[in-house]
Amino acid sequence: MLIVNEYTLKAARKSYKMLEPYEGKLSRTVLRGEGGSNTADSLDYASLVNRLGGQVVKLSPVSKHYVNPMDINPDYSDEEDPLTLKSDFILSLCELIVGGKDGLQPVEKTIIDRCTRLVYRNYLTDPKSKNMPILGDLHALLKEQPEAEAARIATALEIYVTGSLNVFNHRTNVNLNNRLICYDIKELGKALKKIAMLILQDQVWNRVTQNRAAHKTTWFYQDEFHLMLKDEQTAAYSVEVWKRFRKWGGVPSGLTQNIKDLLASREIENIFENSDFIYMLSQAAGDRAILAKQLGISPTQLSYVTHSNPGEGLLFYGNTIIPFVDHFPHNHLYSIMTTRPEDLMEAVDEEK
Repeated sequence: MLIVNEYTLKAARKSYKMLEPYEGKLSRTVLRGEGGSNTADSLDYASLVNRLGGQVVKLSPVSKHYVNPMDINPDYSDEEDPLTLKSDFILSLCELIVGGKDGLQPVEKTIIDRCTRLVYRNYLTDPKSKNMPILGDLHALLKEQPEAEAARIATALEIYVTGSLNVFNHRTNVNLNNRLICYDIKELGKALKKIAMLILQDQVWNRVTQNRAAHKTTWFYQDEFHLMLKDEQTAAYSVEVWKRFRKWGGVPSGLTQNIKDLLASREIENIFENSDFIYMLSQAAGDRAILAKQLGISPTQLSYVTHSNPGEGLLFYGNTIIPFVDHFPHNHLYSIMTTRPEDLMEAVDEEK
C-alpha cells in the first residue's frame, strides 16, 4: 500500500535495495534532510503507478474520487465487536476536527461513541455496501441527541458534511483492491490534509486486516509523517496504528523532511522504538545535532549525512549503523521520477 504526497516513491525506491533482504522486519522511518532533488510540489507519481498497473486515487475538493472514512470490514478487529476499534478512529477524527487545544471532553466522547454504535446498526445487521454509513449519517445522529455538547460537535462537522470541505462525505467509489494504490492528496488544502492523512491511515488499516486474513503483507509508505505527530490528538492514534500495523503483518514507513517537527513530538521515542530501520539522508546542521543526541550517532558517523550526495547516508538496523551509497541508475524509472531541472530540460530537448 502506498500513500503518495510529493516524494514518497522516490525515497522508497532509493531504499529498496538496502531494505528488501530484511522484508520480514516490520517498520522503518526515513529521514530526509537538506539538498537533493525532492522539490515537494513538482512530483507526480501517477505516471509511474499507472505504468505499474496501480490505482491512483486523487483526492481534492473538486475530485470525483471519494474515500469513505466510515468504511469498515468484518476483519477490522480481533475483537468480536469491531466497533470498539472503529470508535477509537472516529473519536480521533472528531478530536482533530472539534477538539481544539484541550481535546474532546468526556461527555463529548461518550456522545460520539454512542452515535458510532447507532450509525453502524443497519450495516452490521445486513452488511451490504448500500448500508455502509457515511459521515453525513453520523452528523444526522449527532443532531438528534439531546445534549448541548452533541449540537457543538454536529456544528463543527457541518463544513465537512454539507459545506465546502465535504470531500469525505461520500461512499468509496474507487477500486481499492489493486496491489499498488497511490493516494494523491497534494491538492488538498491545509484544513483537509491532516484529516485526509488520518482517514487514509484507517483506510490502509482496513486493507491490512483483509490482507492478514489472506496471509499477505501490506507495505505502507506515509509521507510528511511529522504532520501526524504534530498534534497530540492525532499523535497518540498514529502511534497506536503504527504498533497495530506491525502486529498484523503490515510494514509501515514514515517519511519526512521536517526533522525538527518530527523530533518535537512526545511520541517520537515510541516511533523510533517500534522502527526496525531508520534510513537517513543528508541533514541540516541543526537537525544533525538533535539526531546525534537522540540516536547516539558518533561524529564520524555523522559525517555521512553532512552535505552528502543524493542516495548517500546512514542506515540504522537494530544497534547497527551502516553508511551506504545507493546511486539511482539512469534508467527508464529514473526518467519518470526525476525532478532535477537539468534532467527535465534534457527530456524536453529530446522531445523536440
